[in-house]
Amino acid sequence: MTKADIVQNIANQTGLDKRDVQKVVELFMNEVKDSLNHGENVYLRGFGTFAIKKRARKKARNISKNETVIVPERFVPAFKPSKSFVESVKNNVKP
Repeated sequence: MTKADIVQNIANQTGLDKRDVQKVVELFMNEVKDSLNHGENVYLRGFGTFAIKKRARKKARNISKNETVIVPERFVPAFKPSKSFVESVKNNVKP
C-alpha cells in the first residue's frame, strides 16, 4: 500500500476531498519527523511508538579495498508496534 492508496481510502471512507486528506497525511508525517528530529518520541496509543534508537560505533569491512572501516555511532528512527497491533496482525494474516 502506498501513501496515495492511504489517501484514496481515507477520502472514500470520509467523503473528504483527496487534496485535503493528502494535506493532513503530509502534515502528520511532518509532525512525526519533526518530533524525532528534536529527540522526542511519538506515542500513538493502540498503534505504536516512533522512537530514536542509538546505534553503537562498530567496525565494518570495505571488501573492495580489503580494509577495516570504523562506522561512528549514530541515531536512527525506529517503529515499535503496540501489543494490540501485533496481536491483530498475528491473528488476521494468513501464511
